[in-house]
Amino acid sequence: MQKKLILDSDLLDITLSRLCEQLIENHGSFQNSVILGMQPRGIFLAEQIQKKLKELTKKEIPLGYLDATFYRDDFRRRDTPAKASETRVSFVIEGKQVILIDDVLFTGRTVRAALDAMIAFGRPEKVELLVLVDRTHTRDLPIAADYVGKYVNTIESQRVLVELEAQGYKQNRIWLINNQD
Repeated sequence: MQKKLILDSDLLDITLSRLCEQLIENHGSFQNSVILGMQPRGIFLAEQIQKKLKELTKKEIPLGYLDATFYRDDFRRRDTPAKASETRVSFVIEGKQVILIDDVLFTGRTVRAALDAMIAFGRPEKVELLVLVDRTHTRDLPIAADYVGKYVNTIESQRVLVELEAQGYKQNRIWLINNQD
């Protein structure tokens, strides 16, 4: 197994700042915007984005956690059942501009499931997708992110590992792991 560093802590911080600046350009006052972090790993990124946006705009943007486990198209096909995570959306998303956040965009199936799960909380005015890493050339569904931290060309045997301090790692880093030796 080979590991290649894609983003170190400093570059990751710059990337998050750039993503926040793009959000500020498009959402202005954020008065009609909410953030939904996708469980399980997108919530850590969503929390960082919300914190950084609060520092930059001095505004508190509502943050929720969305679990799409039971909306996945492969839910009943797995050998071991998927474990559900907490869904915590304490606000109505009806008519809101939703910023859906996940760490890695791979096949698009998790995002599709999240869109289905989100409808239980109302019909949003608009949904935008923010991802830290977009694994290009791996999409099964026609899903594209509106905000991307880094594009990485990958093949199916590779995976992207996001290590964030908020998850218990010593430092923020993103790795490309090649499972073929």
